[in-house]
Amino acid sequence: VEPVDGVVLLDPETVSDRKVYVTFTCAFRYGRDDLDVIGLTFRKDLYLLTTQLYPPVPDQSPKTLTPLQEKLMKKLGEHAYPFTFEMATNLPCSITLQPGADDSGKSCGVDFEVKAFCAQDPEEKIHKKNSVRLVIRKVQFAPTLTGPSPKTQTTRQFMMSDKPLHLEASMDKEIYYHGDPIGVNVDINNTTNKIVKKIKISVEQLTDVVLYSLDNYMKTVCSEEFVENVAANSTFSKTFTVTPLLSKNREKRGLALDGKLKHEDTNLASTTILRPGMDKEVLGILVSYKVKVTLVVSRGG
Repeated sequence: VEPVDGVVLLDPETVSDRKVYVTFTCAFRYGRDDLDVIGLTFRKDLYLLTTQLYPPVPDQSPKTLTPLQEKLMKKLGEHAYPFTFEMATNLPCSITLQPGADDSGKSCGVDFEVKAFCAQDPEEKIHKKNSVRLVIRKVQFAPTLTGPSPKTQTTRQFMMSDKPLHLEASMDKEIYYHGDPIGVNVDINNTTNKIVKKIKISVEQLTDVVLYSLDNYMKTVCSEEFVENVAANSTFSKTFTVTPLLSKNREKRGLALDGKLKHEDTNLASTTILRPGMDKEVLGILVSYKVKVTLVVSRGG
């Protein structure tokens, strides 16, 4: 996990006899404005680090500076102070649940914030005029070692047919990046007296909000229908391609997205990687995907 580092430029006259602190926060927000009205803003800090920037505390100062920090301090002068936060490895990635057209207020999600402020004590109430804040985004890289390609099979028996219809579906790899086409291998052994007329392939996003509400969302992010005739007592094998994209799902409320920064574009949320021993509640929101293959059979099958 990369550290979070930066530089804060102080105005000694504004700071006066107060101290300057920097906090790094990972927080979950449920996004309920009605809770705000009754004074119960639902925002839970999942992770919080605080360091005193000024006056400098020797054991809280960064041991080494990045090249960018060195350049900034040289450019900004003697009143520039560096900071570095080492992020825990079990923190979630930035996630936002896409709001609906009529929704107002902040979206449900997990966000990261760096805030610098001056105060006599870090626990006192901080006024906006005495602080600056910056929302940052945490993303994950896919693991270098991948597992086997997903594969599943099922058999369907029909009332007016002695023999079954067997379907086997597999994918060409385990991990896909944003915008990658997904190859789905479909193998059919049709020993029935029915005809397979169409093959439907869909990609579903499954989202579990594990804090506060225990909400579950299932959103179809891609659905394609292919006209393929598989005659009775025959076999069929073909690879189909589907590509889930956020651009085709802009209006779906509750869709999980990679955390958004202001008006920058983003992507469908990445799959949550659960490591052994991780606490699900610390992650706030869990995201996974499922590929579904459906066969449309003649005569009411």
